[in-house]
Amino acid sequence: MNALEHQLEYPFNDALPEPGRTMEVAPGVLWLRMPLPFALDHINLWLLRDEIDGQQGWTAVDCGIASDTIRQNWENVFDTVLDGLPVLRVIVTHCHPDHIGLAQWVCGGGDKKRWDARLWMTLGEYMQARVMATGDGSNAGGEAAARHFGLHGLNGESLDKLRNRESYYTTLVPAIPRQYRRLREAEEVKIGGRTWRVVTGFGHSPEHCALYCEESGTLISGDMVLPRISTNVSVFDIEPEGSPLELYLESLGRYETMPEDTLALPSHGKPFRGVRTRIRQLREHHDARLAEVRDACAEKPRSAADIVPLMFKRQLDIHQMTFAMGEALAHLHLLWRKGELKRMLDEDGVIRFASV
Repeated sequence: MNALEHQLEYPFNDALPEPGRTMEVAPGVLWLRMPLPFALDHINLWLLRDEIDGQQGWTAVDCGIASDTIRQNWENVFDTVLDGLPVLRVIVTHCHPDHIGLAQWVCGGGDKKRWDARLWMTLGEYMQARVMATGDGSNAGGEAAARHFGLHGLNGESLDKLRNRESYYTTLVPAIPRQYRRLREAEEVKIGGRTWRVVTGFGHSPEHCALYCEESGTLISGDMVLPRISTNVSVFDIEPEGSPLELYLESLGRYETMPEDTLALPSHGKPFRGVRTRIRQLREHHDARLAEVRDACAEKPRSAADIVPLMFKRQLDIHQMTFAMGEALAHLHLLWRKGELKRMLDEDGVIRFASV
């Protein structure tokens, strides 16, 4: 545990749910942990005891990527954990593959088609998922992504690998439900007799949905507030002049008013208390990265590819490089949009940023 983690409280210490099993972390809230084939090797999912229109059952929050291992883990949960009751709805926090990948399968009751549950998402996340599911809009691979990051200095083998990842999203998210129920900022959703308020967030994804229950002091924070790592905030091809870091830092204000002893249930890492402390840490982290970028661009014009090794001092695979490029560009764009940097297209066809 690093120094920043010592400032947080982990009420369950090192306890983790076994694959295909659950742990109760709050009244009526069960924790599932599913494996991912990336450097970030897991995702936390949640089951909440529920009742809708007089029918007893469960609400699932997030689903995992489409993989045989995760399907089998879910099947075990369906058979042994749910007390014979159905999943009544599936809430997906946002459109990234590890969250929405198996949504249609879970909504349909798994391999045995046990039930037909509705998907609940914000409009922005649902529509972005539908765009990327066409195979023409993935931020993580394909020709458009390669053109975008090539313009910002990515080249050589990394660019070729990125271009060849055109089926990345559709492999992990084979289908999106054709219908959904829209969630909106500040909407109150009754789950298991408790009121959960929708807290939208921006920058990491188009319209991320977290859920906060003031009565139980519980926050399902999704990817917006993570305990060990900073949430990825990237400029991608679909919005090439965007300033997602500005949006993300603004969004954090919606969480730092919550009590410090709120139990945060993040999508990655362990449940923790200390939400305000963690948000302060995240703000300090980005302030430090912005200072590094500002100083680097004062020395000479820099592309996003030039900034990556300053911000990420380790070897990166192509999956990590995609997010590193996007995040470097997000920091450059915040300073550019604030008027501290100017942007220019150099003779070699690469966009670089320099001090004003």
